[in-house]
Amino acid sequence: MIHFGLRLTLIAAVVSTLGACHGEEENAGPPPVRPVLYTVAKPIDTIVFGPFAGFVAPRYQSEIGFQIAGRVIARDVTVGDVVKKGQRIAALDPVVTRFALTRAEAELADATAQAENAIATEARQRRLIANGNVTQARLDSAVASRDTAQARLAQAQANLQKARDQMGYTELHADFDGVVTVRSAEVGQVLSAGQAVATLARPEEREAVVDIPEDLVGAMPKDAVFTVALQSAPDVTATGKVREVSPFADQKTRTRRIRMTLLKPPDAFRLGSTITVGLSRHMAPRFQLPATAVFEADGRSAVWIVNEAGDAVSRRDVTVADRNGERVSITEGLKPGERVVFAGARSLSEGQRVRLADTSQ
Repeated sequence: MIHFGLRLTLIAAVVSTLGACHGEEENAGPPPVRPVLYTVAKPIDTIVFGPFAGFVAPRYQSEIGFQIAGRVIARDVTVGDVVKKGQRIAALDPVVTRFALTRAEAELADATAQAENAIATEARQRRLIANGNVTQARLDSAVASRDTAQARLAQAQANLQKARDQMGYTELHADFDGVVTVRSAEVGQVLSAGQAVATLARPEEREAVVDIPEDLVGAMPKDAVFTVALQSAPDVTATGKVREVSPFADQKTRTRRIRMTLLKPPDAFRLGSTITVGLSRHMAPRFQLPATAVFEADGRSAVWIVNEAGDAVSRRDVTVADRNGERVSITEGLKPGERVVFAGARSLSEGQRVRLADTSQ
């Protein structure tokens, strides 16, 4: 009887548990409605990049300065001047170098006399030793004195040449035809050797320099030909191709400097001119979406499409043409006007009930 009572008790407990579970299933509501952000699919057939402001700069330029130290007594050019090869740019006070030249000439005269005397002495000692009138030591001493005097003569000649060269260094001349873009010294200023006096640019090769926000550099089309226009005369244009992209962004402005080679620019594109750089070109129609809208499922790229009622989503496979930073280009799988989820896509499932934000992006 005791065993039979235990069995009845266990059966009753099991039935009670099953009933409770069934009740919980009946009380469980529908899946939660998830809030999502969406964007409306709009096809584009033109790439527009820019415009950005910049300026015309030379591709090659050099800082030129004197090879010796001194005080500036003349500056013959200023910013914007066109100079020819060999034209004087500036001059130093020649008094000190002239004194050095006079000293070098005197030292050379002294060394020449000493060398001639040493050579004559060595010749006399050779004649005397032939007759046995002097010792070999006297001859050796004369030979050593001759060699020393000739070495001093060579040194004096080199010093004289150096003094003459430095006399020529008191004037600074242009090494090539160019334009003065920077003036770094004034009359009366004392300069050290190599200190910049002016910056000389070659005007035959010009390029466009523009600063682009760092987050847009990744979206810049590769191998594109940009349109460059003068701000003072927008109808005057040229084309430019990217030559150099700065590897680091400016710490203050968070922009990166782009240098573009100008292809046969008009004469109006003078150095320092302000310009506008932009790009607009046609392409096959595609949809631009935020990168967060696309996810991988079953080895394919897909997005979530909101139904017409705006309360549920369905998965749609798409073809991604390219990815540029935070944007992706879709060529197949979308229709104009469809609503695509771009925030909350990772937590959705087929037929998921959703709640849309009041505004789209």
